Amino acid sequence: MSRFFRAPTCLPVLLCVAAALAGCSHHDDNTYQGYIEGEFVYLGSSQSGKLAQLPVARGQTVEAGAPVFALESVDEAAALQQAQQQLAVARAQLADIQTGKRPPEVNVIKAQLAQALANARKAALQLTRDEAQFRVGGIAKAQLDDSQANADATAAQVRELTHQVDVARLPGRSQQIGAQSAQIEAAQAAVAQAQWKLDQTRVSAPARGLVYDTLYRVGEWVQAGNPVVQLLPPQNVKVRFFVPETIVGALAPGRALAIHCDGCAADVPAKITYIANKAEYTPPVIYSNENRAKLVFMVEAHPSAADAARLHPGQPVAVTLQ
Repeated sequence: MSRFFRAPTCLPVLLCVAAALAGCSHHDDNTYQGYIEGEFVYLGSSQSGKLAQLPVARGQTVEAGAPVFALESVDEAAALQQAQQQLAVARAQLADIQTGKRPPEVNVIKAQLAQALANARKAALQLTRDEAQFRVGGIAKAQLDDSQANADATAAQVRELTHQVDVARLPGRSQQIGAQSAQIEAAQAAVAQAQWKLDQTRVSAPARGLVYDTLYRVGEWVQAGNPVVQLLPPQNVKVRFFVPETIVGALAPGRALAIHCDGCAADVPAKITYIANKAEYTPPVIYSNENRAKLVFMVEAHPSAADAARLHPGQPVAVTLQ
């Protein structure tokens, strides 16, 4: 959209104004012409979507944490709900593995064991009687063998069902529990990712500042990464001016200066925060017959946040070193 380039279009006007000011004489030897610049914060979302809410307006001052805009989030909300349900399923499966079989299932095996115990006692009694009969010649050897086999089979069935009861009470194997725990961790990561995407559809002001411009209207489609609101925190307002190389060695960060602007009731105090470490030829913004072809250094200074509201990006000013 063409309006994303709205801010840079003021640069030619700034150059003309600053050039005109540079042609004027200094107030004194420590006064230099400059201009106010703003380091804007462009607020956008990592997600694409239709702009649903824009509660701020151009020229409004918002506090840190105040909602700035919101995109439609139906898809993100549904994805979060799906991830949460998948996490619940994974947790339930782990609980099932850890607790073994359900009590009714264990009771069925116990009933089968009780029946097997009864059959084993009956078979043991029958074997005892047949052994006594065989000793006196009352039954054949084949009938005794059948009784012995039946007693052995019922005893084995008792041992089998006893082990089944023990196994039913055991939790799942450690490998199964470990695998299911990994599934839960994966589901938790999916929930966190879905929650993050949903949070990205609602953007708040990272700091107190002036809403310098709004770049979309409600109902328009916003591509991921495109700024919706242009914010100017007061601490991001600075003055930029150029000094000749003959005095730059006397300057240091922290040095005080005064900013004079037309219409200001009083000068605005500021402190130097940056001095360019590379010289340049006189740029067009301060071009004049006095300093043409001289080497200059760019200097930046920041006023206090309270005083920054009195200054506006692009505003020509005079800077007096103190």
